[in-house]
Amino acid sequence: MTEYGYFLASEEHGPAALVEQARMAEQAGFTSLWISDHFHPWSQAQGESPFVWAVVGALSEATSLPVQTAVTCPTVRIHPALVAQAAATCALQLGGQFRLGVGSGEALNERVLGDRWPPATVRLDMLEEAVALIRQLLTGRRITHHGKHYTVENARLYSCPDRPVPIDVSGFGPAAITTAGRVGDGFVTTAPDRAAVERFRKSGGGSKQVRGGVQVCFGPDHEEAVRTAHALWPNIGLPGELGQTLPTVAHMEQASRLVTRDQIARQVVCGDDPDAHVAALQAYADAGVDVVHVNQIGPDQRAFFDFYRTKVLPRLTR
Repeated sequence: MTEYGYFLASEEHGPAALVEQARMAEQAGFTSLWISDHFHPWSQAQGESPFVWAVVGALSEATSLPVQTAVTCPTVRIHPALVAQAAATCALQLGGQFRLGVGSGEALNERVLGDRWPPATVRLDMLEEAVALIRQLLTGRRITHHGKHYTVENARLYSCPDRPVPIDVSGFGPAAITTAGRVGDGFVTTAPDRAAVERFRKSGGGSKQVRGGVQVCFGPDHEEAVRTAHALWPNIGLPGELGQTLPTVAHMEQASRLVTRDQIARQVVCGDDPDAHVAALQAYADAGVDVVHVNQIGPDQRAFFDFYRTKVLPRLTR
């Protein structure tokens, strides 16, 4: 049976708000948490970007739900050895209920130190080496590694969980999905795409978990909800690789001006029709996604959790 979790949007909310949303998510009946890992938001309107590892630590004290980053880029801005240390600590804080979600990243976040932004093929090669290195370090053994992209000398994680931290890999295009199937403990996606799920499984993913994310905008006025979603998350409508290659918030905003309200209305479930929300989540289940994480766009979080607790989740979990 598909499970349903809540997706904490670090781009839109500060650390205290994210922790409070996690509490409300648990009370509403969601069974796990995703949290995004960004250095910048996608737009000024979103306006937040707390350090994800500090927030995960707070989540471990605020709820009993499993937590996953969705997703961390362990290749450019943060060295994979440091990601391994962060993941190990989070796994200990959460009693083993932590999954590391990784991806090849976006220039928006990863070029802040002035690093070169490689083409997608190189980024996937870096990701594959980073995942292998993180796994080695999570064994707790002393590691020396001289690879194509990364060097580690005499590194050992002393605070390390007894069990390996699962590492799920995000993918959108065919090459990234194939990489996820080959090296991931699971697959991360933000679309109800059965073909992508099947590619992951045929590329080595087999019966491993597929974990998805979807954004909605609950509210009593459908048109107002569409306006809110368009004002805060127009970047949802950006096509192709723009989200991975545009380097600044200003560039994202410039490109997002081409995204219309009608486009967002077609892509994001807005309003308070339970049937529409159930159908959007059921599409992920029908595509073969094992765990679906829902994010509420906008400030009306408490009403969203009440709506899902009473009108949506009971119809999905029975």
